[in-house]
Amino acid sequence: MAALPPTTDRHQQIRLIEALLFASPEPLDEAALGSRLPEGTDVAGLMAELQGLYANRGINLVRTGGRWWFCTARDLAELMRVEEEVSKKLSRAAIETLAMIAYHQPVTRAEIESIRGVATSKGTLDLLMEAGWIRPGRRRETPGRPLTWVTTDHFLDHFGLDSLRDLPGVEELRAAGLLDSRPMFGSLPEAGEAGGE
Repeated sequence: MAALPPTTDRHQQIRLIEALLFASPEPLDEAALGSRLPEGTDVAGLMAELQGLYANRGINLVRTGGRWWFCTARDLAELMRVEEEVSKKLSRAAIETLAMIAYHQPVTRAEIESIRGVATSKGTLDLLMEAGWIRPGRRRETPGRPLTWVTTDHFLDHFGLDSLRDLPGVEELRAAGLLDSRPMFGSLPEAGEAGGE
């Protein structure tokens, strides 16, 4: 794609960002958007202004995983549905495994099994990879060089998280009724403590 001549007109810059986001098959981060604008452009300010312009429209500008994209307004999503969605419930093992990876990443299979107290089947990891929520990470620099597992940008997009810092903490999970008072496997970090690769 040929580079457009840089523009200093704020209105024109917002139009350019809007066009780039509409034309892109995937969400774009601010660095990618900024590369098409003059150096020193306040990309974050432009994004906030554009997001405000779309706030009460049928399409909203949203940020997930540090990337921006246009999507149908949440309150209209149900009206837009054409096909009935067939949802598959995750097994308890898959939910626990996904939680271990999200909160303790990068984490090896042996670490997941140690925290959960039971073996993790290959099928569980395959199912989470097929959903696009996890991927192999780096190998550990320990004997055997075990493979680690990390969450993906699709995981953040699916669960509406901007970053791993937005994962709920133990108190939030307990308040939502997702945790009981019995001691749980391992320990979940408080909000903002989730690691990343």
